Amino acid sequence: MNKIGFYLICLMMTLSHSMVFAEDTINIAAIYALSGRAAEANTSSLRGLRFGVEDINRQGGVLGKKIDLLVIDNHSTPIGSNIAAKRAADAGVPAILGAQWSSHSLAIAKVAQTHGIPMISNISTHPDVTKVGDHIFRVCFTDDFQGSVMARFARQYLKAGTAVIFTQITSDYSLKLSDIFRKKFGELGGKIVGEQDYKGGQTIFEKHIRQTAKLNPDVLFLSGHDESGFIIRQAQDAGITSVPLGGDGWTPQSFLSKGGSELKRGYYCTHWSEFKDSEISRAFVKKYKHIEGFNVVPTVLGYDAIMLLADAIRRADSADSGKIREALASTRSFEGVTGTISFGQNLFYRRRSSGGL
Repeated sequence: MNKIGFYLICLMMTLSHSMVFAEDTINIAAIYALSGRAAEANTSSLRGLRFGVEDINRQGGVLGKKIDLLVIDNHSTPIGSNIAAKRAADAGVPAILGAQWSSHSLAIAKVAQTHGIPMISNISTHPDVTKVGDHIFRVCFTDDFQGSVMARFARQYLKAGTAVIFTQITSDYSLKLSDIFRKKFGELGGKIVGEQDYKGGQTIFEKHIRQTAKLNPDVLFLSGHDESGFIIRQAQDAGITSVPLGGDGWTPQSFLSKGGSELKRGYYCTHWSEFKDSEISRAFVKKYKHIEGFNVVPTVLGYDAIMLLADAIRRADSADSGKIREALASTRSFEGVTGTISFGQNLFYRRRSSGGL
């Protein structure tokens, strides 16, 4: 028997076994990458979920029951995400949290919507994620927002007239973010003088950097995830002085470890800062600052996602999926660490008292 056949049989055996949960718990599926290329970055989201579960259970749980996470590995692929979502549905969970990458969340969302299971993504910014249906929510801004913000920042603050865009063509997130920046930068009078495409997992960008150096743009827009760290390091080593700009894909620790920490000057759009001046944010920082990675943005958004879900279950007075969805949809002015969260049709909005990008 070949290895592929063996894997498929094992997978079928795994999925065929139903799961048994304790009656005194509410089991929530958390679908993230535990293996594969996204695993390092996804640890930050799971960290935030676990912070939240600990806080919720320490305070007595929800409806007299403890919250328990059913963590399912999506193996860093959309196909794996689809399989994981079906496994969650078969397990009978009332809600799903995840994923981090938009391509993964899109795959999960289709299954969640079909089965009537409410889903909250903590940091999938692709606009199409919540367009899948009325059971899909997020606690972050979208690429429409951050792509436009960074284009305006480049033109109005940096006075940039030219840009080169680096796009990870195997990422729905990167493709969409580049598209939004490209359109807005052009609308504001800027000129895209070059486009550099690459695939996920790439580490060497010598050809891309050489071509970019000849164009000498004012800014580099890097819409990818971890690979942006490699690009920044190699561009600086080559003597390129163009200002790097990015989206929230720069926030995971994995971006910093792959070269992002060497950034001399650059800007990116983010969801939260540990210096945010609100009572709940200050309390979060004080409580978790001794833990490495507490201030990584996906961690904080993961915390907000599970706390919002717990709040919805309380308001629904039920762990029924349909009632939880209704409670989520009616959310107004939920005070999270990252800001005040409310939901409306096909959108969410967050009011930030501290301002900023």
